[in-house]
Amino acid sequence: MQQHHSGPFWFPAPAQTLVAWGTGLALVAMAAWFLLAGGMSGGLVDHDRPPPPSMVFTIDVNTAPVGELAQLPGLGPALAARIVEHRREHGPFDTAAGLLDVPGIGPTILERMRPHLRPLGGSEPPSEAVP
Repeated sequence: MQQHHSGPFWFPAPAQTLVAWGTGLALVAMAAWFLLAGGMSGGLVDHDRPPPPSMVFTIDVNTAPVGELAQLPGLGPALAARIVEHRREHGPFDTAAGLLDVPGIGPTILERMRPHLRPLGGSEPPSEAVP
């Protein structure tokens, strides 16, 4: 003799089987997408280490205003204002190395800025970008 279960089930038995199969199929589809998207090989986005930018912005330190200069790595509004002030007092920079004369800019900050600086008058050896 079969008992009818009137417990917490919301669907009749045939519908429960259909829901179970649908759920299983959805899980298999999600696992397949994960594998095809490169989930096991690190192909998905890593929020702790975003991909490197595909384009690098550049500016001319001899014409850029404070707001643009402040966007350079290692600079803020105060140091950018010092660059503009130095430019007003001493004229345009001949080379990127001339930025070392600005108080607060040392070799480390200059190397962070260098990939974003448009070429200046003098010839300078190329430099590696510092992350």
